[in-house]
Amino acid sequence: MDQFQTLGLIVPPLVGSLILFLLRTTKTETLKWISFAIALFTFSHTVYLLTQFNPAGGLQFEFNMIWIMSANINFHIGIDGISMPLVLLTTLLCPLIILTVREQSYPHAFFGLVLLMESALIGVFVARDAFLYYLFWEAALIPIYFLSAIWGGENRIKITFKFFIYTVFGSLFMLIALVVLYMQSGSSDYDAFRLLKLDATTQMVLFWGLFIAFAIKMPIFPFHTWQPDTYTESPTPATMLLSGIMLKMGVYSLFRWLLPITPLAVRDAQIWVIILAVVGIVYGAIIAIQQKDIKRLIAYSSFSHVGLMAAGVFCMSEFGLQGTMIQMLAHGINVVGLFYVIDIIQNRTNTREIENLGGITQSAPALTIYFTILMLGSVALPLTNGFVGEFLLLRAVFAKDVYLGAIAGLTIIFGAVYMLRMYQRVMFGEKTAYTQHVQDVTVGESLVLFPLTVMVFVMGLFPNLFLNLSAPAVMDLLKILG
Repeated sequence: MDQFQTLGLIVPPLVGSLILFLLRTTKTETLKWISFAIALFTFSHTVYLLTQFNPAGGLQFEFNMIWIMSANINFHIGIDGISMPLVLLTTLLCPLIILTVREQSYPHAFFGLVLLMESALIGVFVARDAFLYYLFWEAALIPIYFLSAIWGGENRIKITFKFFIYTVFGSLFMLIALVVLYMQSGSSDYDAFRLLKLDATTQMVLFWGLFIAFAIKMPIFPFHTWQPDTYTESPTPATMLLSGIMLKMGVYSLFRWLLPITPLAVRDAQIWVIILAVVGIVYGAIIAIQQKDIKRLIAYSSFSHVGLMAAGVFCMSEFGLQGTMIQMLAHGINVVGLFYVIDIIQNRTNTREIENLGGITQSAPALTIYFTILMLGSVALPLTNGFVGEFLLLRAVFAKDVYLGAIAGLTIIFGAVYMLRMYQRVMFGEKTAYTQHVQDVTVGESLVLFPLTVMVFVMGLFPNLFLNLSAPAVMDLLKILG
């Protein structure tokens, strides 16, 4: 039965989404708990697989059957040490994101799209066939487009269309690269691609085809212009899916489809990509300092953090790769929590403008505690989840180039500046007309925030629980890279 275990992660949310699309009830709460039960079941199955998972065992829970026989394309999925942390992150966050949904129009469609996206995201992380991977990659775009375009803010159509065009443009380059690899190997299987002996020129062409698609999705400077607007205009659950999970598709794909298939091109381009990533780190942090909208501030903060992850990947060292793996998990936890805190504040005050807020801590002590813990995790305070990954990543960049490491290290200072200043102005000081009657978090809101804040400390105090999941797979990847 092991061969069906990974399939058991993709099918429940997919079937659940189809059921929700067909339901005609308009009661948001009823549909929320149905969706939550399906997502929680998927998470429970992930936990079960985690207990059976051997980090040194390579590909496990493999399912491989012929899909398109004439083209030698298989429905091939499985889990290894690089995909397991991302599957765990996806299935952990999705039920929590579902709990954050407030009263919505067309709730059956809203929750159906969320579950459909969960299924597609898991598919991206477990696919071992290039065209199956591409199918899931594109499938993940469809739900988030409609979530943002239908339930987003005032400028949602223009902003979402820009996001759609950027992503499709990148996907076209990736598809061309995958087709070239398929023609070279006669198969679309990941292992067949990895075993190809391609010359440096071919690898460089393939590298840029794949890299552009991944850089847009993450995003890396200068492919980032869609991100702040999309994060700001999207409804909060969609923003959480985008920032907490979807951007990890791009980072994960560097590990899976770029480094092992085009190692020569990666070595040639690595310093330029690291420079772009470091520019993004500093640029994102500086722009975040200037923001007046707290949701937009967190969006630029996320862009800055992703730049550090990209730099770590292209350092091609154990510290860089392991730091990126654990930082993907930490960033997902922190950014989802922060966006939810912002949503709670906006729901209570009807504003996200920093200058309109203040004194919230006087009437909302529990919200203050949650916000404090998530904020400190985001600025990488020692013993929190953000510290471990950021330390490993900065060490990797310093080892690669001292000057680039010093510039990248500015993210610690800038991050503390914009996060602590925002926190102080929003939570402390005198109450304003907007914050006179702010109520503390409800039990339902604590059901989301409490597990996230617990994870901040669990990952900070016991990082090896998560680092050990990916360590053997990372070492195997380093051997491929030489």
